[in-house]
Amino acid sequence: MTDLRLNLPDGDGSKPVNPVDTLENGMADIDTSAGSAPGSLVNIAHLIYGLHALSIFIGLTSAITIVGAFVFGFPSIIAVILNYIYQHGTRGTYLESHFRWQIRTFWFAALWIMIGWVVFVTLFIVLIGIPIAWLIWIGTGVWIIYRVARGWLALNARKPMAF
Repeated sequence: MTDLRLNLPDGDGSKPVNPVDTLENGMADIDTSAGSAPGSLVNIAHLIYGLHALSIFIGLTSAITIVGAFVFGFPSIIAVILNYIYQHGTRGTYLESHFRWQIRTFWFAALWIMIGWVVFVTLFIVLIGIPIAWLIWIGTGVWIIYRVARGWLALNARKPMAF
């Protein structure tokens, strides 16, 4: 097997990297030591969770739903753009799982909002689509709150997200 090396952007040279091995619990072998992730990326991850939490707060305190504020609100849109900008720097650290978790939360919320609209429009005539769509959107809102809270707590504990 050849020795793979990861060049670190902070000038520390490079360190050997093993190809990703899957452990018994299904999680990838990720370095979770405190020094493994640059502090700036940890701060970016906190900022992204904060922007998502702001979207949830806007959804709770306004006429919009949580899922609507999350998918269409500026804070979450800015957060997902930041995810894609900084994602490459998280490879091989516990932050990689957080960035993937945040991105998937956004896109799955967008998918569920569209499913809710399809149900709303197609079943509107028989009036059953309205309550079903609202249940989908409320359930997605609760799921978003859970994902943001669980992710942010794991980030504070410097632990990777398990999928």
